Amino acid sequence: MWMDPAMRFTVLLMFLALASASPIKNDFSHCEKIVKKWALASLKEEATEGKHTLRDLLFFLHVPRTGGRTYFHCFLRKLYSNSEECPRSYDKLRFDPSKQKCRLLVTHDDYSMMSKFPKKKTSVVTILRNPVDRVFSTYEFSVEVAARFLVHPNLTSATQMAGRLRPRNGGRDARKFRGSNHVRSKDPYNMEEIVIPLHEYIMDPIAHDMVHNGATFQVAGLTNNSYYVEAHEVRHCVQKYKILGEHVLQVAKKRLDEMLYVGLTEDHRESATMFANVVGAQVISQALASNTSVETAADNKAEQSSSISDSERENDDHQVSTSDQKASEIASTGNLEGKKENMTVKKLMAAYEDCISNLRKTQARRRTSSLKRIAPANFSKEDRLLVPEVVLEQIRSLNNLDLELYKYAQDIFAKQHEHTMQKLASTEGLEGLFNNSGGITLWKTVSLVMCIVLLIVVLLFVNARRKISKVKI
Repeated sequence: MWMDPAMRFTVLLMFLALASASPIKNDFSHCEKIVKKWALASLKEEATEGKHTLRDLLFFLHVPRTGGRTYFHCFLRKLYSNSEECPRSYDKLRFDPSKQKCRLLVTHDDYSMMSKFPKKKTSVVTILRNPVDRVFSTYEFSVEVAARFLVHPNLTSATQMAGRLRPRNGGRDARKFRGSNHVRSKDPYNMEEIVIPLHEYIMDPIAHDMVHNGATFQVAGLTNNSYYVEAHEVRHCVQKYKILGEHVLQVAKKRLDEMLYVGLTEDHRESATMFANVVGAQVISQALASNTSVETAADNKAEQSSSISDSERENDDHQVSTSDQKASEIASTGNLEGKKENMTVKKLMAAYEDCISNLRKTQARRRTSSLKRIAPANFSKEDRLLVPEVVLEQIRSLNNLDLELYKYAQDIFAKQHEHTMQKLASTEGLEGLFNNSGGITLWKTVSLVMCIVLLIVVLLFVNARRKISKVKI
């Protein structure tokens, strides 16, 4: 059958359109199926009871650029000994602690790490940050770290590094640009002569893979270092089809709900106080309980040794020495906890304040030393305010899941903060009742009144018994 050439061309175009649309539709359907299947399985995971109680292992899921290092150095290092920390947990991703007997894991690994632990014996804590500020901080830290190579050229070739960072500059030596005289822009977020500008950085494929929505993927357990077999495919589908991200977000929210503690970088003081009272207080309490058990075990060992007869001692010298050795080991284990015996939440907070003050000074000096070679890259909050709104809107759009998760974390934080403050108020009230002079006077008065009332009741009871006896007679 003869067909007009124009008609044939139209039919051909329609056929090609259908053929090309079909794979896209099928690919989305496949992705939707994969993501929904993973999310449904994750949401169905049975929640462990007693989430407010610290368990055997504390897993600090450290989202980068949230201030987690401060908590590690200024809180956890004062609560846990080196022997209790999982080896190299902070230095190496995908660390497998299944064969290690440790009580503290602090790492940038994601939630999938929980698949390596008995869930009922593990408590998880984390800190989240406003996603826009976290992107700023990530960019600033990347520039700072890159600048260190210029400050310390022995670490690598500064010329080679400059060529890798900005190849379009013709491989010019980055050291030529030291000092503001060589940089046209005074905007630290747009120094094209030295480093990739912020507006280009946020569009880089590496930023898409590792920075944007990073908190959501990490809390959900879907980073590129995940232990979940299906993680790579789920990530790929969510990054390709933005609408599927809602399923991952729901899983991340569930993870936060089950955590022992969720802090916020912006509410620093309140977060630190809550961490000390929610986590620190329980670590101290467990240490005291453990020391009591150790002392009891040591006493029992000593009693058993002293009860052995002289003849038995002659025959069982080796056994006795072994028992003494074990008792000594138990006692020495208790000595490792010595620094925690006298620790209180108040002392912990005081130590934290001193530690964070020193830590900030050290970080500030290192930052200044690194960035002075590429001035005016001396980032500040004021400089952030000058970043164009169009760039800020791009950051918000690229981190839509993190923005929603952060709002959810704010609600969790508000509720937990209120609960903690109420608990503290009631505890302080009871302590005040017994510890201050006014409280002691009040307690003595109440006790005296109760004794008088009890005495009156007894007298009335005795008097009533006498009357009943007389009536019977």
